Amino acid sequence: MFPGQSHNSSSFRKLFKMKGINSMLILIYLTFLSLYFSKSRTEEYVVLEKSHDVKAWQVQGWEKLERLPPSEEIFLTFALKQSNVETLERVFWEVSDPRSKEYGKHLSLSKLTQLIAPSETTISNVQAWLRSHDVQSSDCHTIFTKDFMICRMSCKSAEAMLVGAKFHRFKHAKLSKPVVRSLQHYSVPRSIVPHVDFVGGVLHFPAVKGPSSPKILHREFSENMLKRDLIYSSVNPDILRERYKVYDVVGTHPDNRQSIASFLEQYYSPADLKAFFDIFGSSFRHLKDVTKVIGPNNGPPGSEASLDIQYIMSLGAMVPTWIWSTPESSQDPFLGWLLDISNHSEVPWVHSVSYSGYEDEYDVSYMNRVNVEFQKAGVRGLTFLFASGDDGADCENSKFRPEYPSSSPYVTTVGGTALNDPFTLPAEYGHEISGGGFSNVFPRPSYQTDDVEKYLNSGPHIPPTSYFNPNGRGYPDISAVCYEFWIIDNMYLKLVYGTSASTPTVAGIISLLNDARLQNNKSTLGFLNPFLYQNAATMYDVTTGHNEGCLPGDIGFYASTGWDPVTGCGTPNFLAMVNAALKYH
Repeated sequence: MFPGQSHNSSSFRKLFKMKGINSMLILIYLTFLSLYFSKSRTEEYVVLEKSHDVKAWQVQGWEKLERLPPSEEIFLTFALKQSNVETLERVFWEVSDPRSKEYGKHLSLSKLTQLIAPSETTISNVQAWLRSHDVQSSDCHTIFTKDFMICRMSCKSAEAMLVGAKFHRFKHAKLSKPVVRSLQHYSVPRSIVPHVDFVGGVLHFPAVKGPSSPKILHREFSENMLKRDLIYSSVNPDILRERYKVYDVVGTHPDNRQSIASFLEQYYSPADLKAFFDIFGSSFRHLKDVTKVIGPNNGPPGSEASLDIQYIMSLGAMVPTWIWSTPESSQDPFLGWLLDISNHSEVPWVHSVSYSGYEDEYDVSYMNRVNVEFQKAGVRGLTFLFASGDDGADCENSKFRPEYPSSSPYVTTVGGTALNDPFTLPAEYGHEISGGGFSNVFPRPSYQTDDVEKYLNSGPHIPPTSYFNPNGRGYPDISAVCYEFWIIDNMYLKLVYGTSASTPTVAGIISLLNDARLQNNKSTLGFLNPFLYQNAATMYDVTTGHNEGCLPGDIGFYASTGWDPVTGCGTPNFLAMVNAALKYH
């Protein structure tokens, strides 16, 4: 309404009685007011974030349960607009590029906070908005970098704040507890849009694309069985350490650390780890157990956690290893993991992550903000390694379907290979499950321009561009063996496969590269991709094999000389890579 105006029935009668005022003019005036206020209401709220495919939850296997009662409490995460985002990205590229004079000059968490913390105006506006819906300061807390605010509130308050949201419970077979989500897009006041990027815990379901289904040998763990030749016919730490020329190298620097991210209630067992090393750890020195567990580890062991921890500790042997486990109560586990890293000043340098979703399941604004979180990690000297996925190029409606965060230009993505017969060359070929392709959202970053152009101009049997975006970020960046890994899980010997096997393998090797640099008073490698592409000759070039395409038995992309969207730049040759890593100051 206009200031000072009241439109009760008495006022309207007075207007009609005013001498010289034509009733038609009054009608026009009231119509104008009605249109004005209707327009104001439409403009007052704007959609902050929307999901590309609101039916994706059904495809992923989620089942909708009851609507939340108004009084039930939920937690929402407000991504506050950061300061100096352009400066952050510039610093990210400078400290990550071996050719830059700023290479390796990483920022502490305190200095990062000084750079990107939201303005006081943003913080006060969001707090005032929350108070107007009965959410007090005592109901909220912020992380160290001040750019995320986590608040507890009633469902009634949440739905009033986020116009259009309607919260239901959803359950999934892979999770013991339901999550709370809205299937409807949400809107916020226009005045809030300059201060908030998105609200976590509303639209995006937790990614449930975890490990490939393991092949399980139907025998319990026993000393007699394990002495048989059977266990030497597939992949184990000795084979990987020999193939990637790690040999007997182990980490020795006291400041070195590595980590696996654990979601979906995947827990590790110290007894399984001990049994694994009893069988497969006799030829190299290794730590006996995990150094630190952040978050819960109070359930039965899972094959993903067992695989990740057993192989990162086998390749990055003697490097103190953390498990970063997200509580099952977390409404947005992946986001919670990122926030937790931003809330700790001392964290592992290398993080292995074996989970992902699809690009088309996320709003672009959400992915862009998560990319900023990856930049924050990179300027601190952290390396994030993500599995490329186990569905090849994947496909929907005759178009390849890239995965995220695998397709982010700000992480290192790990594809999968398999070993040929030991007496057959080449030693590895690109495996059909290896996730790989081109982003439909993010343009090709400069660090891979020449390599991707070369592939597109001369690679074998490239699919029609109607299937993929040739201008997008190509992935993976590096690869390793992904097929038939022995693990011990719940005291059973199992064979598993997936890029969730190749990722901790590469992560352990990167930890050893960091160890060598730390021993020589150099920084950690941080964001890895510029180093990888500038030193691709230090890796084994995998030139045969392909990944899956749109139909069963169909082919997506072929491996080729140089970079390709099946195996990236190749697989690690530790001795060559460590010589390259030590060249840079």
